[in-house]
Amino acid sequence: MRSHKSMIPAAALLIVLSVSAAAQIPPDPGAAANIRESQAYEQMLRSNPAFRAKRMQLECGSISDPELRSSCVASFQAYGPTPASSGRSR
Repeated sequence: MRSHKSMIPAAALLIVLSVSAAAQIPPDPGAAANIRESQAYEQMLRSNPAFRAKRMQLECGSISDPELRSSCVASFQAYGPTPASSGRSR
């Protein structure tokens, strides 16, 4: 049991050093921009049925497997109803 007690100060020191090092890393501006762009994209999917139908056609239209295509379409329907004309293009 003595060997475990001697490890406690070393573990505490490692935790303090890792927290200190993490605090010095500046936030990534690219990550913040990515989050903003993702939020804007999701807002467009929710608020614009024509945009949602177009994205659904672009992303799901070329999927030939019926089960995978159905799953792809369902992922867009989570953002709201899609127009009936959003099926496969000619």
